Amino acid sequence: MDYQAFLNSKSQQTGDDGFKPVWMPDFLYDFQKDLVEWSLRKGRSAIFADCGLGKTPMQLVWADNVVRHTGKPVLILTPLAVGAQTVREGEKFHIDCHQSRDGTWPEDKHIIISNYERLHYFKPSDFAGIVLDESSILKAFGGVTRKEVTAFGQQLPYRLCCTATPAPNDLIELTNHAEFLDVLTGKEIIALFFKQDGNTTHSWRLKGHAKEAFWKWLASWSSAVKQPSDLGYDNEAFDLPPLNMHDITVGGKTLPGMLFPVEAHTLQERQQARKQSVVERVAKAASLVNESTEPWIVWCNLNYESEALRKAIPDAIEIRGSDSAEHKEQGLAAFSAGDVRVLVTKPSIAGWGMNWQHCANVAFVGLSDSYEQFYQAIRRCWRFGQEREVNAYVIAADTEGAVVANIRRKERQARNMFNNVVRHMKLSGMCGKWETNIMEYREEGQEGKGWSLMLGDSCERLEELETDSVGLNVFSPPFPGMYAYTNSPRDMGNCQSVPEMLEHFYFLMPELLRVTMPGRMCCVHLMQLTAMQSRDGYIGVKDYRGAVIHEMQEAGWIYAGEVTIDKNPQVQAVRNKERGLLFKTLATDSSRMRMALADYVIYFRKPGNNPTPIHAGMSEKYNNGHGWITEEEWIEWASPVWYRRVDKDGRRTIQNYPGRDQATDGIMETDVLNNFRDARAEDDERHLCPLQLGVIERCIKLWSAPGDLVLSPFAGIGSEGYKALLLGRKFVGIELKDSYYHKALENLRAAADKHAEQLLPGMT
Repeated sequence: MDYQAFLNSKSQQTGDDGFKPVWMPDFLYDFQKDLVEWSLRKGRSAIFADCGLGKTPMQLVWADNVVRHTGKPVLILTPLAVGAQTVREGEKFHIDCHQSRDGTWPEDKHIIISNYERLHYFKPSDFAGIVLDESSILKAFGGVTRKEVTAFGQQLPYRLCCTATPAPNDLIELTNHAEFLDVLTGKEIIALFFKQDGNTTHSWRLKGHAKEAFWKWLASWSSAVKQPSDLGYDNEAFDLPPLNMHDITVGGKTLPGMLFPVEAHTLQERQQARKQSVVERVAKAASLVNESTEPWIVWCNLNYESEALRKAIPDAIEIRGSDSAEHKEQGLAAFSAGDVRVLVTKPSIAGWGMNWQHCANVAFVGLSDSYEQFYQAIRRCWRFGQEREVNAYVIAADTEGAVVANIRRKERQARNMFNNVVRHMKLSGMCGKWETNIMEYREEGQEGKGWSLMLGDSCERLEELETDSVGLNVFSPPFPGMYAYTNSPRDMGNCQSVPEMLEHFYFLMPELLRVTMPGRMCCVHLMQLTAMQSRDGYIGVKDYRGAVIHEMQEAGWIYAGEVTIDKNPQVQAVRNKERGLLFKTLATDSSRMRMALADYVIYFRKPGNNPTPIHAGMSEKYNNGHGWITEEEWIEWASPVWYRRVDKDGRRTIQNYPGRDQATDGIMETDVLNNFRDARAEDDERHLCPLQLGVIERCIKLWSAPGDLVLSPFAGIGSEGYKALLLGRKFVGIELKDSYYHKALENLRAAADKHAEQLLPGMT
């Protein structure tokens, strides 16, 4: 395809892809009818309705409408044990559905219910739609299950997500929903609304100026409802009884290394505090439960807590993660039916979707940091339809105060999230169409002394350069799966996969070849890409380097060689949360560990003879001493590895190189233009992945001469141009993102001025 057709294939927008309801039953409340109609018109949407607001009847009516509209079945996926409850709800509302555990069902059944874990028994071609009940549970599954569910759903035209506890500030969960519904990819979400929160690629926070746009976008494909009045209806039928929270504190024991009991903060300290206080916490819970004759749910988080509670409460049934699916379903059903008075289990097992209004007493004998699990566990009892006051007891050691405080903080954040979505979701506009605000594309160009910079798409603007005019190409292309600098389809980093990025990159490669002088070089800085369990379904490495080499050769370039750039494994482990680099992994299962990923400069030569030799080596014998690279530097730079400079305790220490009598400067990982010229005034526009200036300098000195034209088709904030000008070269760059373009203009002007000062007589 041509370039424009390729861009059109990458474009995405959110609109209405559904249909008008075929029928709407009287048993739904008016606010539920509005939500179902909105969702059917959208075609792909999420309903974030609080516990007890009737998500089950709404999703059953939604599914029945899709069946009537298409004539094909709909699959509803639920957490374990919720499936049977959904069937009972269907019987109550006279909606015929069938629970399947093996992928088969009677021909006369068209709404099929199963558990997430059993999805592999089903084929997408058999269905017209899919419902994810308690969809936020997806983040509790491994990457394989999440990928399987998303891939399954993407083959169906109609999709619905339902949950009471979405967490839009949790980027993983937000990505799960948005990608499942084909709204936006995770990289597009980051590019539009988020920025790095600290020096890590795994922690993000909303950009200050993007908050309003974020909530508007979220409300365009999801509806959040805490109570019917959020949609303008009366709350009378949905008034909750009081919830009485009881905080019970037992004495904690002194942690190892401490003189007296102190509050636990680290994960290890919390685990120790919890283990040391288990006897006291279990005893307190048992006294509450055993002195009562009413039903109780006792929530815990660890197996030794569960075992101790079962022994301390004679008429309790214990359900553990290691139990069979059949045992879990039978036990939960027995508690639902009132055949069992006390249930001991974990929120991760039974905290989703169950209706237990017959129980009004819950106890937490151990808390995790998950507010979602805590909230869901309480709402199994405290939900619409509950006729009694609900008493919830949180039993914790005084050394666990940090965990309780963290839960309270997350509760405030969740309330803020719902309020913001509700504010942007007005009933009159629920069926409206909202298009993704794709970054506006525009072109511009400015020039200075020895440099020129173009704003625009390098695949198109490169055509403006003369053939055989560039002496050296040096750049770092986007790394697919890691960053998207914009949400524009013109952004190579805004892609679904490595093959799609390479398909986009291939439009650029022949043009780079055309503008480069014969025999001259193209230096491409990149790194291998990690495969993540949450994103790819496995843990490993993807050969991005090899794929780029292959594509460049296909475009006519000669693969001339490469150099490995040493990296700090500790920095990678912390910044990217690489489990394979942790000493803990080495100690517990070294089959899962790996070495740190290096950076590479892979370099390519354009076929033909170089018309203007580059006399880089400083030699009296060969060029009368006119070069600029010393023999000592060449010995270091000719190594297949460019070692990093090591910083220790705030003092710069230089690493000794093999075979060297004297140490010289290595590549400093923090030596990037953001830090060098303090580009932090506008945090939102800090470059996500700037190239080290030391790497750029070596490439320019090795493969270009003063006066040569250096090209970067991904100019970013101007790092390559900054170094090129300081080293007496000319520069031309192309940048797609407007804010980076203007930052690059500042940096290029500063470099040109600095170089001019160095040339003045008497200046040093």
